[in-house]
Amino acid sequence: MSKIKPYKNSDLGKKEQVTKMFDTISEDYDGLNRVISFGIDIKWRKKVVKIVKESTPETILDIATGTGDLAINLAETNASKIVGLDISSGMLEIGKEKIKKKSLESKIDMVLGDSENMPFEDNSFDAITVAFGVRNFETLENGLKEIFRVLKPNGTFVILETSIPSKMPYKQGYKFYTKNILPLIGKLFSKDRSAYKYLCESASVFPYGEALNNILRKIGFINVEDFPQTFGVATIYKSSK
Repeated sequence: MSKIKPYKNSDLGKKEQVTKMFDTISEDYDGLNRVISFGIDIKWRKKVVKIVKESTPETILDIATGTGDLAINLAETNASKIVGLDISSGMLEIGKEKIKKKSLESKIDMVLGDSENMPFEDNSFDAITVAFGVRNFETLENGLKEIFRVLKPNGTFVILETSIPSKMPYKQGYKFYTKNILPLIGKLFSKDRSAYKYLCESASVFPYGEALNNILRKIGFINVEDFPQTFGVATIYKSSK
């Protein structure tokens, strides 16, 4: 696997840098996501919710929950408890306000914590989701092992993550957009000009498709499937324990 470059030249480790980055861009994050993805990320999240709902979970953990978009959407599953976990307090504060406005405080808890060292017991959740977060793990396999640990047997694990289209001309179009347009949007609208450059670079070297499927199998996940979205610019991965 290619090594993802640090978000900035810094003595801090990747985890600390990513935390600072998301704290800095938290106020801009939702709006920029809609612009950068042309709003299609909303459709992708709805598909994740549909997959999770099929397993009728009572408890759900949304890792790297950020401002809580997916956690809020997961309320549609009728789960009795949803926990959103994130390492960025800035992102969580935005999420808490959104949850309050939707009167979902009794159903959704927002927890500050490290996805690679989670404050939960073994076999705690019926379903676990991660949307655009696994590529920010400091060590991918350690994060996936933690997810495997806290997921109940027969539980459902769903990842939504960026990927790279394999077919022409979508592949060239994607590369041009992520290299030239996306960093420009981030530069114009975000407080942190380096943040969206990092997000683009991390997406370009992150394993996707069968490569990520194989890593999931190595950790111990079973029934691993992937579903490319929108010409392959994102992929949904479904597996179980």
